[in-house]
Amino acid sequence: MTRTFTSRVIYSAAHVVADPLADNGPGRPASVDWDATLAFRRHLWDLGLGVADAMDTAQRGMGLDWEATRQLIRRSAEAAGPDDLLACGVGTDQIGAAPTDLDAVRAAYLEQLAVVEDAGAGTILMCSRALAASAKHPDDYKRLYAELLGEVSGKAILHWLGPMFDPALEGYWGSSDLGEAADTFVEIITENAGKIDGIKMSLLDAESEIALRRRLPAGVRCYTGDDFNYPRLIAGDEFGHSDALLGIFDPLAPLASRAAQRLDAGDVAGFHAILDPTVPLARKVFEAPTFNYKTGVVFLAWLSGFQDHFKMVGGLESARSVAHFGQIVDLALEAGLFPNEDLAIDRFNALLKVAGQPPRSLA
Repeated sequence: MTRTFTSRVIYSAAHVVADPLADNGPGRPASVDWDATLAFRRHLWDLGLGVADAMDTAQRGMGLDWEATRQLIRRSAEAAGPDDLLACGVGTDQIGAAPTDLDAVRAAYLEQLAVVEDAGAGTILMCSRALAASAKHPDDYKRLYAELLGEVSGKAILHWLGPMFDPALEGYWGSSDLGEAADTFVEIITENAGKIDGIKMSLLDAESEIALRRRLPAGVRCYTGDDFNYPRLIAGDEFGHSDALLGIFDPLAPLASRAAQRLDAGDVAGFHAILDPTVPLARKVFEAPTFNYKTGVVFLAWLSGFQDHFKMVGGLESARSVAHFGQIVDLALEAGLFPNEDLAIDRFNALLKVAGQPPRSLA
């Protein structure tokens, strides 16, 4: 039975499981193992977490094409139970990232919004590479987001994804100056607050998130997307807290669930005792180039037994080094992440063998 948390709303941005025998090389259409992909989402729901689907963790713009994304949204919605939280990303990746007119950007957003709403899922308005390349002024963002929010049947989550996650989004909201961009973002939120459930901040900058969080209108949540500083931001301060929509809560889902239960019980120290030891692992998974964090997420899913192989759509399993994987293993062991440490080491040793390296042991 799905648990719900009373003190925080917690979403995990979930990865997709590739079909290991398909032609999932760079630039090829994505071929997904749907059974394994949906089983992982049920795992997240069973832990009480919401699923944020079709996001960058699912390799949007880095291997997962729009046709596969459309299927993912529909299949995840069909798999969700009546009490399971599901929100899906709405973007413009079907038109690419080249400059275009704003009408084309609007039409692409609306096409994807229709797919999400037809599926009965919640809406996350993602940043658009095409909009970043095409907008001439902050007012272009203000007008377009107001129009899009007017078409959402319920309330949406707005996602601010920083350039460390996607360099094509540099200057989003009309400025590369963080303060100026934040002012435009807050203006959009304030003018459309009745249509906004919350915002997701993915800037890896805790102080900027806290400052913006304190400027939000009443009733608008801040969902942290800061995979470096999440325990502090979720715990909050005397002025408020962040809820969560995190890629790192894909591999950390069991620990995130336990930590959220401690917050529900008013045990802030217990919350920190569970999540603080995971921060070094998260910082390693999300180290520069940050956009390759998906490789570490899938690597940990394989070691943890949630899938039977280490293959990714777009061939992205090659995006990190064996040395990087070894550091992830050490940090995951220190955090007590693996449900079966022997399995994790056996699988890592299989990777080491292919790399011509000697095996590791738990000793």
